[in-house]
Amino acid sequence: MTTSQLISDQKPGAARRQGRPGIALTVIAACQLMVVLDATIVNIALPHIQSALEFSTTDLTWVVSAYTLTFGGLLLLGARAGDILGRRRVFMAGILLFTFASLLGGFAQEPWQLLAARALQGVGGAIASPTSLALITTTFAEGPERNRAFGVFAAVSAGGGAIGLLAGGMLTEWLDWRWVLFVNVPIGVLIAILTPLYISESERHPGRFDIAGALTSTFGMASLVYGFIRAAEEGWRDGLTLTSFGVAVVLLVAFVLTEMRAKEPITPLKMFTDRNRAGTYVIMLSLAAAMFGMFFYIVLFVQNVLGYSPIKAGVAFLPVTVAIVIGAGLSQRFLPVLGPKPFMLAGSALVVLGLAWLTFISPDSSYLSGVLGPMLVFGLGMGLNFVTATVTAVSGVAPSEAGAASGLLNATQQVGGSLGLSILTTVFGTASKEEAEKQLPGFLAEGTAQQKAEFAETLQLPAPWGHEVLAQGISTAFVPAAAMAVLALITAGLVIRVRKSDLEALAGTAGPVVG
Repeated sequence: MTTSQLISDQKPGAARRQGRPGIALTVIAACQLMVVLDATIVNIALPHIQSALEFSTTDLTWVVSAYTLTFGGLLLLGARAGDILGRRRVFMAGILLFTFASLLGGFAQEPWQLLAARALQGVGGAIASPTSLALITTTFAEGPERNRAFGVFAAVSAGGGAIGLLAGGMLTEWLDWRWVLFVNVPIGVLIAILTPLYISESERHPGRFDIAGALTSTFGMASLVYGFIRAAEEGWRDGLTLTSFGVAVVLLVAFVLTEMRAKEPITPLKMFTDRNRAGTYVIMLSLAAAMFGMFFYIVLFVQNVLGYSPIKAGVAFLPVTVAIVIGAGLSQRFLPVLGPKPFMLAGSALVVLGLAWLTFISPDSSYLSGVLGPMLVFGLGMGLNFVTATVTAVSGVAPSEAGAASGLLNATQQVGGSLGLSILTTVFGTASKEEAEKQLPGFLAEGTAQQKAEFAETLQLPAPWGHEVLAQGISTAFVPAAAMAVLALITAGLVIRVRKSDLEALAGTAGPVVG
């Protein structure tokens, strides 16, 4: 029998080359790695993007938020699309869209072009990421084979951030910042070619798309984030600032009403009726809000104030990744014995301590004295919370709803990060303006003629006056970041409750946990 006859005898949608589980898993893991590392790989390039496209520091936050808002806002819709239309088909569509958006972003010549590409990347990631996890369940048989696949998927998800930091540093320093986006193109094309060869199509399930819920939530949060960032530049009395907040309120109220009436809502509101699960969502939203801000502003500090190269900046962030892995390992090992509450309390307390420590950062701070210590404390605290939150979010839900519960946690993390970064940016902008007014007389008295000419053109104070402005803005921004972590700590203490039955249910969670 010929190869063509074998292919024709297969079921519609079957992989053309079956029996290669290793290659299938590599394709799925490569997609997840590309989506996960995209957040950190771009972070390291932010100072170079700011200089090349002339972003202000406040507008620069949109390079992060444009991606996370669309990714988080459409994540559950992407998962639903895979169930209804077929997971392989949707997976490939998401990969191709993500790849095309990366190509557009790499060629961007204006800030709006890059932001549009980043938003489109988020849409592609929201389609591909949840479908890639679901494909494991349809590609690998239940038991040891599927567990090993989940373990690889979890390892890639955990390590993607660190890989992105190093890759972003190398690409930016050795080539150009545009390559942090271009690098996705050959990877995405290869994934799209290999997918139909080694991954079979899943069975379709009837259902409805909650388009109204997805759009009102995404645009509502985008309007809210825009309002905060606009306030940082134009003030709280600005007409567009107030309009943005008003539109956000209308859209978010419409979102809640839509979800209450929808037969198949994108965000099942009943997920919030369990106090442990609802508390977990609040904790993750608060901690993600602080985490995104920490990464964003420390990247600016180590490169713009300490003068680190992109590669050195990437290496400088590796300790926080190691701390997160250690914290996650500890919680994963002892969670069945102690339950989630001790880890949420200890983890949130450590995050508060780390962020409070960062409020003392100044232009005189070195990496060892002002950055490394608080990052290690922060990372350990986040690690204690990550696995704990994932397990608690899906504990006690029906198997058919586990995907929605974990997906909502992921969406909460992305949207919380965008919202938190915008709030921190508002505080940063106000503090920076006040410090710039204090530093301006000294600059006018001591600055050189060339420095004054550059200032007249860019309105940016040069070093050392500019370092004072940036450091003051960053240290002040960490005050609300610490307050967000305090909210997580209070929620862990007052909302999370652990019963004996909960510990029994957690007894099987010592293995790999996939968030």
